[in-house]
Amino acid sequence: MTSTSNPSRKTLSKIACNRLQKELVEWQVNPLSGFKHKASDNLQRWVIEVIGAPGTLYAGETYQLQVDFPEHYPMEAPQVSMKNHSFCDNFFFFFNFFSGYFPSPCPLHPHIYSNGHICLDILYDSWSPAMTVSSVCISILSMLSSSTSKQRPADDDRYVRNCRNGRSPKETKWWFHDDKV
Repeated sequence: MTSTSNPSRKTLSKIACNRLQKELVEWQVNPLSGFKHKASDNLQRWVIEVIGAPGTLYAGETYQLQVDFPEHYPMEAPQVSMKNHSFCDNFFFFFNFFSGYFPSPCPLHPHIYSNGHICLDILYDSWSPAMTVSSVCISILSMLSSSTSKQRPADDDRYVRNCRNGRSPKETKWWFHDDKV
């Protein structure tokens, strides 16, 4: 497995590589219900399929998380966002068309912006090196499952407009104020 496929990105530290390989093995041995890791030779970027839990607003809906790991993971939080899909950026569109598989765009959720950025404290201020990709996934599925409405954040247009130049969600000063959505 390579630690990076993007030359502008710093490679993962030995500690990060060891930790991620351990997490990947754990993921393969004990896969989480409602999630599927999409195999890749890039250890620094994981794509994870999320399936909405039964009995929730998102039941059966499929989304994709993109998890980008920093050089010093787990001391630094990964950058986690929902992947947006369009007809143009999906290389496997025709395969998906004929197989009937279409991942949805970002879920409509009060803490998920239309550009895929997720407002969740453990991804930023409350990150701890004890957390894992699995614990992040469970938190995101829990956030989706507890939602009482399908809508974008009130400031979605303004936030997305301000992020147009490729701004990372880690550069945002998030205001965590509403756990009851």
